[in-house]
Amino acid sequence: MIFDTHAHYDDGWFDEDRSVLLPAVREDGIGRVVNVSSDWKSLSSTKQLTEDYPFVYAAYGIHPDEIGDLNEDRFAELETFFGDEKALAVGEIGLDYYHNTDNKTEQNMWFERQALLAKKLGKPIVIHSREAAEDTLVMAKTRHFEDIGGVIHCFSYSREIAREYLNLGFFIGVGGVVTYKNGRKLKETVQDVPLDRIVLETDSPYLSPVPYRGGRNDSRHLHEVVRCIAELRRITEEEVEETTWRNACRLYRMSI
Repeated sequence: MIFDTHAHYDDGWFDEDRSVLLPAVREDGIGRVVNVSSDWKSLSSTKQLTEDYPFVYAAYGIHPDEIGDLNEDRFAELETFFGDEKALAVGEIGLDYYHNTDNKTEQNMWFERQALLAKKLGKPIVIHSREAAEDTLVMAKTRHFEDIGGVIHCFSYSREIAREYLNLGFFIGVGGVVTYKNGRKLKETVQDVPLDRIVLETDSPYLSPVPYRGGRNDSRHLHEVVRCIAELRRITEEEVEETTWRNACRLYRMSI
Protein backbone atom coordinates (compact mmCIF):
# COMPACT_ATOMS: atom_id res chain seq x y z
CA MET A 1 0.00 0.00 0.00
CA ILE A 2 1.07 3.58 -0.70
CA PHE A 3 0.67 6.54 1.67
CA ASP A 4 0.24 9.89 -0.12
CA THR A 5 1.47 12.30 2.52
CA HIS A 6 0.55 15.52 0.68
CA ALA A 7 -2.39 16.16 -1.66
CA HIS A 8 -4.92 18.89 -2.40
CA TYR A 9 -8.11 17.06 -3.37
CA ASP A 10 -10.20 20.06 -2.40
CA ASP A 11 -8.70 21.93 -5.37
CA GLY A 12 -11.19 23.06 -8.00
CA TRP A 13 -9.54 20.86 -10.60
CA PHE A 14 -11.26 17.89 -8.92
CA ASP A 15 -14.73 19.39 -8.66
CA GLU A 16 -16.22 17.49 -11.60
CA ASP A 17 -15.11 13.98 -10.64
CA ARG A 18 -13.88 13.99 -7.04
CA SER A 19 -16.57 11.57 -5.83
CA VAL A 20 -15.55 9.06 -8.51
CA LEU A 21 -11.81 9.63 -8.38
CA LEU A 22 -11.17 9.21 -4.66
CA PRO A 23 -12.75 5.72 -4.43
CA ALA A 24 -10.73 4.77 -7.54
CA VAL A 25 -7.57 6.02 -5.85
CA ARG A 26 -8.32 3.83 -2.83
CA GLU A 27 -8.87 0.78 -5.04
CA ASP A 28 -5.55 1.31 -6.80
CA GLY A 29 -3.43 0.64 -3.75
CA ILE A 30 -3.44 4.04 -2.03
CA GLY A 31 -4.09 3.25 1.60
CA ARG A 32 -4.02 6.74 3.14
CA VAL A 33 -4.00 10.33 1.93
CA VAL A 34 -3.31 13.50 3.88
CA ASN A 35 -5.11 16.45 2.36
CA VAL A 36 -3.11 19.57 3.12
CA SER A 37 -4.79 22.95 3.37
CA SER A 38 -3.17 26.09 2.01
CA ASP A 39 -5.57 29.04 2.30
CA TRP A 40 -8.39 29.97 4.64
CA LYS A 41 -11.15 28.42 2.51
CA SER A 42 -9.30 25.13 2.23
CA LEU A 43 -9.41 24.56 5.98
CA SER A 44 -13.14 23.83 5.79
CA SER A 45 -12.99 21.96 2.48
CA THR A 46 -10.19 19.76 3.80
CA LYS A 47 -12.21 18.97 6.91
CA GLN A 48 -15.16 18.00 4.72
CA LEU A 49 -13.00 15.54 2.79
CA THR A 50 -11.92 13.84 6.02
CA GLU A 51 -15.60 13.43 6.92
CA ASP A 52 -16.54 12.05 3.51
CA TYR A 53 -13.67 9.58 3.03
CA PRO A 54 -12.37 7.34 5.84
CA PHE A 55 -8.86 7.06 4.36
CA VAL A 56 -8.37 10.84 4.01
CA TYR A 57 -6.73 12.77 6.85
CA ALA A 58 -5.88 16.45 7.28
CA ALA A 59 -3.11 18.96 7.77
CA TYR A 60 -4.31 22.47 8.59
CA GLY A 61 -2.28 25.60 7.98
CA ILE A 62 -1.81 28.64 5.77
CA HIS A 63 0.67 28.61 2.88
CA PRO A 64 3.17 31.50 2.77
CA ASP A 65 1.56 32.82 -0.42
CA GLU A 66 -1.76 33.06 1.44
CA ILE A 67 -0.75 34.67 4.74
CA GLY A 68 -2.86 37.70 3.86
CA ASP A 69 -5.74 35.46 4.99
CA LEU A 70 -4.43 35.53 8.56
CA ASN A 71 -5.07 37.84 11.47
CA GLU A 72 -5.22 37.24 15.21
CA ASP A 73 -8.88 36.17 15.22
CA ARG A 74 -8.37 33.75 12.35
CA PHE A 75 -5.21 32.38 13.91
CA ALA A 76 -7.20 31.55 17.02
CA GLU A 77 -9.86 29.92 14.86
CA LEU A 78 -7.22 27.87 13.05
CA GLU A 79 -6.42 26.12 16.31
CA THR A 80 -10.02 24.90 16.63
CA PHE A 81 -9.60 22.64 13.60
CA PHE A 82 -7.25 20.47 15.63
CA GLY A 83 -10.04 19.22 17.86
CA ASP A 84 -10.63 16.52 15.25
CA GLU A 85 -8.69 13.26 15.64
CA LYS A 86 -8.06 13.18 11.87
CA ALA A 87 -6.06 16.44 12.10
CA LEU A 88 -2.52 15.11 11.89
CA ALA A 89 -0.25 18.11 11.24
CA VAL A 90 0.11 21.86 10.86
CA GLY A 91 0.71 22.72 7.22
CA GLU A 92 1.51 23.63 4.76
CA ILE A 93 3.47 26.47 6.27
CA GLY A 94 6.81 28.05 5.48
CA LEU A 95 8.50 30.54 3.19
CA ASP A 96 8.11 31.21 -0.53
CA TYR A 97 10.30 33.90 -2.08
CA TYR A 98 9.61 32.80 -5.65
CA HIS A 99 6.40 34.79 -6.01
CA ASN A 100 6.85 37.49 -3.40
CA THR A 101 9.83 38.95 -1.60
CA ASP A 102 8.12 42.13 -0.39
CA ASN A 103 6.58 40.46 2.64
CA LYS A 104 9.46 38.41 4.01
CA THR A 105 8.93 39.74 7.52
CA GLU A 106 5.27 38.73 7.51
CA GLN A 107 6.03 35.33 6.01
CA ASN A 108 8.60 34.62 8.70
CA MET A 109 6.29 35.80 11.45
CA TRP A 110 3.37 33.58 10.44
CA PHE A 111 5.70 30.66 9.76
CA GLU A 112 7.03 30.90 13.29
CA ARG A 113 3.57 31.40 14.81
CA GLN A 114 2.18 28.33 13.07
CA ALA A 115 5.23 26.23 13.94
CA LEU A 116 4.87 27.19 17.59
CA LEU A 117 1.19 26.24 17.40
CA ALA A 118 2.27 22.81 16.21
CA LYS A 119 4.66 22.52 19.15
CA LYS A 120 1.87 23.49 21.53
CA LEU A 121 -0.46 20.89 19.99
CA GLY A 122 2.15 18.16 19.74
CA LYS A 123 1.77 17.94 15.97
CA PRO A 124 4.41 17.73 13.23
CA ILE A 125 4.71 20.45 10.59
CA VAL A 126 4.57 20.31 6.80
CA ILE A 127 7.10 22.85 5.51
CA HIS A 128 6.87 24.59 2.15
CA SER A 129 10.16 26.24 1.19
CA ARG A 130 10.79 27.73 -2.25
CA GLU A 131 13.74 29.97 -3.10
CA ALA A 132 14.15 30.38 0.67
CA ALA A 133 16.66 27.71 1.64
CA GLU A 134 18.77 29.81 4.01
CA ASP A 135 15.93 31.54 5.85
CA THR A 136 13.97 28.31 6.26
CA LEU A 137 16.95 26.50 7.73
CA VAL A 138 17.76 29.43 10.04
CA MET A 139 14.19 29.34 11.31
CA ALA A 140 14.36 25.58 11.80
CA LYS A 141 17.56 25.77 13.81
CA THR A 142 16.93 28.89 15.89
CA ARG A 143 13.38 27.87 16.78
CA HIS A 144 14.40 24.29 17.54
CA PHE A 145 12.22 22.50 15.03
CA GLU A 146 13.86 19.28 16.20
CA ASP A 147 11.39 19.55 19.09
CA ILE A 148 8.48 19.66 16.62
CA GLY A 149 9.36 17.30 13.76
CA GLY A 150 7.82 17.09 10.34
CA VAL A 151 8.54 16.94 6.63
CA ILE A 152 10.13 19.18 4.04
CA HIS A 153 7.45 19.10 1.37
CA CYS A 154 8.45 18.85 -2.28
CA PHE A 155 12.12 18.95 -1.41
CA SER A 156 14.03 20.94 -4.04
CA TYR A 157 17.39 21.80 -2.49
CA SER A 158 20.75 20.03 -2.38
CA ARG A 159 21.53 16.79 -0.61
CA GLU A 160 23.74 18.80 1.76
CA ILE A 161 20.70 20.78 2.90
CA ALA A 162 18.72 17.55 3.12
CA ARG A 163 21.28 16.28 5.63
CA GLU A 164 20.73 19.39 7.75
CA TYR A 165 17.04 18.54 8.01
CA LEU A 166 17.77 14.89 8.70
CA ASN A 167 19.86 16.07 11.66
CA LEU A 168 16.75 17.87 12.92
CA GLY A 169 14.72 14.67 12.64
CA PHE A 170 12.76 15.68 9.55
CA PHE A 171 11.53 13.56 6.67
CA ILE A 172 12.08 14.43 3.01
CA GLY A 173 8.99 14.60 0.78
CA VAL A 174 9.50 13.11 -2.69
CA GLY A 175 7.03 13.31 -5.56
CA GLY A 176 6.80 13.53 -9.31
CA VAL A 177 9.82 15.80 -9.77
CA VAL A 178 12.12 12.85 -9.12
CA THR A 179 11.04 11.41 -12.49
CA TYR A 180 11.94 14.57 -14.46
CA LYS A 181 15.06 14.81 -16.57
CA ASN A 182 15.84 18.14 -14.90
CA GLY A 183 15.29 16.67 -11.42
CA ARG A 184 18.99 15.89 -10.95
CA LYS A 185 19.27 17.40 -7.44
CA LEU A 186 16.31 15.45 -6.17
CA LYS A 187 17.58 12.22 -7.73
CA GLU A 188 20.91 12.75 -5.95
CA THR A 189 19.09 13.40 -2.69
CA VAL A 190 17.01 10.24 -3.05
CA GLN A 191 20.18 8.23 -3.57
CA ASP A 192 21.90 9.87 -0.60
CA VAL A 193 19.16 10.06 2.04
CA PRO A 194 18.40 6.95 4.12
CA LEU A 195 15.30 5.26 2.77
CA ASP A 196 13.71 5.36 6.20
CA ARG A 197 13.59 9.18 6.01
CA ILE A 198 11.75 9.47 2.67
CA VAL A 199 7.98 9.87 2.34
CA LEU A 200 5.90 9.87 -0.84
CA GLU A 201 3.70 12.77 -1.90
CA THR A 202 1.85 13.97 -4.98
CA ASP A 203 1.04 17.63 -4.30
CA SER A 204 -1.90 16.74 -6.52
CA PRO A 205 -3.27 18.17 -8.73
CA TYR A 206 0.23 19.52 -9.41
CA LEU A 207 3.63 18.02 -10.34
CA SER A 208 2.51 14.90 -12.17
CA PRO A 209 5.35 12.44 -12.74
CA VAL A 210 6.51 11.25 -16.13
CA PRO A 211 4.66 10.01 -18.23
CA TYR A 212 1.77 12.16 -16.93
CA ARG A 213 3.75 15.39 -16.67
CA GLY A 214 1.66 18.41 -17.66
CA GLY A 215 -1.64 16.78 -16.73
CA ARG A 216 -3.61 16.62 -13.52
CA ASN A 217 -1.88 14.63 -10.83
CA ASP A 218 -3.53 12.18 -8.45
CA SER A 219 -2.33 9.61 -5.93
CA ARG A 220 -2.41 6.71 -8.39
CA HIS A 221 0.57 8.28 -10.17
CA LEU A 222 2.72 7.57 -7.13
CA HIS A 223 3.34 4.14 -8.63
CA GLU A 224 5.65 5.93 -11.08
CA VAL A 225 7.47 7.67 -8.24
CA VAL A 226 7.89 4.34 -6.45
CA ARG A 227 9.31 2.81 -9.63
CA CYS A 228 11.79 5.66 -10.05
CA ILE A 229 12.99 5.52 -6.43
CA ALA A 230 13.43 1.76 -6.68
CA GLU A 231 15.56 2.19 -9.80
CA LEU A 232 17.67 4.94 -8.26
CA ARG A 233 18.34 2.92 -5.13
CA ARG A 234 18.51 -0.49 -6.85
CA ILE A 235 15.91 -2.05 -4.63
CA THR A 236 12.45 -3.48 -5.21
CA GLU A 237 9.30 -1.43 -5.56
CA GLU A 238 7.83 -3.46 -2.71
CA GLU A 239 10.61 -2.31 -0.39
CA VAL A 240 9.98 1.32 -1.36
CA GLU A 241 6.25 1.00 -0.69
CA GLU A 242 6.64 -0.81 2.61
CA THR A 243 9.35 1.47 3.97
CA THR A 244 7.73 4.75 2.93
CA TRP A 245 4.42 3.58 4.41
CA ARG A 246 6.10 3.02 7.77
CA ASN A 247 7.90 6.35 7.44
CA ALA A 248 4.65 8.22 6.80
CA CYS A 249 3.04 6.59 9.82
CA ARG A 250 6.00 7.72 11.93
CA LEU A 251 5.84 11.22 10.49
CA TYR A 252 2.15 11.59 11.26
CA ARG A 253 2.30 9.56 14.48
CA MET A 254 -0.20 6.97 13.33
CA SER A 255 -0.40 3.23 13.83
CA ILE A 256 0.92 1.18 10.93
